[in-house]
This record gives sequence, C-alpha cells and structure tokens, in this order.
Amino acid sequence: MKLLRLIAVVAGLLLGSAPSHAAQTNVAVAANFTDAAKEIAAVFKQKTGHEAVLSFGASGQFYTQITQGAPFQVFLSADDSRPKKLVEDGLAVEGSRFTYAIGKLVLWSKSPGIVTGEETLKTASFAKLSICNPAAAPYGLAAVEAMKSLNLYDKLKPKLVEGATITQAYQFVETGNAELGFVALSQLTGSETGSRWIVPQALYNPIRQDAVLLKTGSGNDAASAFITFLRSPEARAIIEKYGYVLDGQS
Repeated sequence: MKLLRLIAVVAGLLLGSAPSHAAQTNVAVAANFTDAAKEIAAVFKQKTGHEAVLSFGASGQFYTQITQGAPFQVFLSADDSRPKKLVEDGLAVEGSRFTYAIGKLVLWSKSPGIVTGEETLKTASFAKLSICNPAAAPYGLAAVEAMKSLNLYDKLKPKLVEGATITQAYQFVETGNAELGFVALSQLTGSETGSRWIVPQALYNPIRQDAVLLKTGSGNDAASAFITFLRSPEARAIIEKYGYVLDGQS
C-alpha cells in the first residue's frame, strides 16, 4: 500500500508540473526561416508547454492556401505585403502584424573562389544561376531586383534555374545543378564553405518579413502565445544568430 501511495504522489507531482493549458498551433513559415523557426519553436515549447507545428514553403503559396481555408493559425511570411493583405481581407487579426526579421540576400557558390562580388555576375562565366520563384518567394523577387539594378537581368535570364522556394534554390547549388545561386544569408549560418557575396541592400528592396495572427488562431492560446514569443528576447537572439536584422536596426 505504501508503494502504491508513493507512486500516486509522484504521478500527481509530475502531472502538476506540466502546463495546465498546453495547446497546439499550426504555423506557416517562409522557407528561408526554417532553421531559425525550428529553434524558436523548441524554446517556445520549453518555456510555455505549447507546441508550434511548423510547415515550410513559399510565402505566395501559403497566402493562396490561407485564402482557400488552409488550417493555419499563424503566418510567418518572407514579405510584408501578404500579411498586410490578409488583414485587409479580414483573414488576419488587425493589430497583430509586425516585422519579425529583415532578411539578407546572398550570392553563393559551393566552390571557393567562384563568387567574388558583382563582377561574378558581370563576367557570367557560369552555365546555371539558381533563384527561387520571384512571383511566390520574396527572395526570388529580391534577386531579380538586384540583377536589374546591375543592368544584368536580360543577360543572365537564359542561365536562371528556378526553384519553387528558397530551399530549392539552395539545393540546386548544393547538389551541383547550378554553379551558384541567390540564397538567404540565414541558410549559410554556421558554414564557411564555398564563396559568397552579401548583396548590398541598395540593389534590392528590403526583405521585411512580417508575422501575423490569422483569424483562425484568434481563440487559440498557443497561436497567441507564439506571436507574443516571437517578440521575446530569447526569440530575437535566435533570429539575430541566423543573420537577420531586427526591425529598427540599421
């Protein structure tokens, strides 16, 4: 009897230590933010007990899915226009939208010495240059803007290989299907392999990445908590670690 009583006490303590209102939220995340989002979600669960179930893809595709009733409660876009439009369309909570990160575009090659700066694009001594779909993925749009700013887009267009997401654009380079490509700086965090050129901000419009609470998540404790947690010092430190600029920084 004493053993049974002890087991009951221990079980009660364990149950009492678990979050009493732990919930789950489905979060649509722009592909460039994959690694940072995974780390943030892990800390979020540790701190709150809530679970953020992450799906990764192109912002444009997520926008279309959300307008068609996809079961997401939070949207972390790679731009600021789509979250704004979701608010205007009545599909997201007014006042919940904010810029959680500002992204940086990088020209990257797996091989050392290939990328030396804008001169690499001007000489164009390569067969394939990867980008992501500029209609669906803001980093692809930024890549096109950069090439146009350098008056090189028409020259380079025949060499472009297009991925649906920034992840696919990266994979084209990683697998050797393109000698170099435009990727997100966050994808190169912790790696010094190959050669790279951080594209000057003057060549493309800032990649302001906005988060928004969707109307489907307005009554979800985990969704609201996740949006709040994105603004926390813990989350902001992780975002900076992956090479993003925080709103308000230069």
